[in-house]
Amino acid sequence: MQAVKAEQGYLIVSQGDIYHPCARALAKSIKYFMPRAKVAVVGDCQDPIFDYEIELPHGDQGGLKNDWQIFEATPFRQTIKLEADMILNGSIEHWWPMVEKRDVFVAQGTRNFYGHKTTDRTYRKHLDDNKLPDVYNAITYWRRSELAAKFFITCREIFDNWDQVKLRNWDQPEPDTDTVYALATVLLGRENFLLPSTYPQFAHMKGKINFCHSEDWTKELVWELTDRGLRIQTIQQQIPTHYQVKRFANVLEEHYDGLLGSN
Repeated sequence: MQAVKAEQGYLIVSQGDIYHPCARALAKSIKYFMPRAKVAVVGDCQDPIFDYEIELPHGDQGGLKNDWQIFEATPFRQTIKLEADMILNGSIEHWWPMVEKRDVFVAQGTRNFYGHKTTDRTYRKHLDDNKLPDVYNAITYWRRSELAAKFFITCREIFDNWDQVKLRNWDQPEPDTDTVYALATVLLGRENFLLPSTYPQFAHMKGKINFCHSEDWTKELVWELTDRGLRIQTIQQQIPTHYQVKRFANVLEEHYDGLLGSN
């Protein structure tokens, strides 16, 4: 377990070269909109933009199976984890009073670039069919606590014993992190991890959620970057954007390099 080095901070997991530009771009957007924020990266990414660079405590166990290690890796007493391929469009400091109402908070539901709550269930049918909560690990908060330790231990056990998990309409050999989080919240009592409100929230840029024909929204929608963040189809994005097209991170990183350099 890492020693506590700051009371609050943002944590990004970046294991593998494809995620390094994403992690750097996200960290730079955090520093631009919240200059005093502390940012930690867990994995094998290194850059001066991070306040703390931390290796996986138990080594690389392969892709999503590393997720449970973030509980031991964080240098913060209170942590908000953001998925690497996200970008901020403004300060999210106002999230802290909301998420502090739980020892662990996992975001539920998502929005499209219009800011509307998505009703498309293309990517979530297996959660609906198994009556699991519509959670997204892309925004996860926890404070150092017994419940947080139980939550991440439960996630590890689900990953390690996936062959014993039986879900309807599931035909993949390995689980995704959202499904593991959904199962963990049910096993430990979903009321302990969810808030009555759908906030904090983010815009998910998967194709069908945003009425695109393909999964690469950057080729179908008009977008631009300004000092206020990302605009899509002339709509200024207010909440974080889960852009999910990894190569887009290079454009984002260059943009925030320019903004930080001009400050």
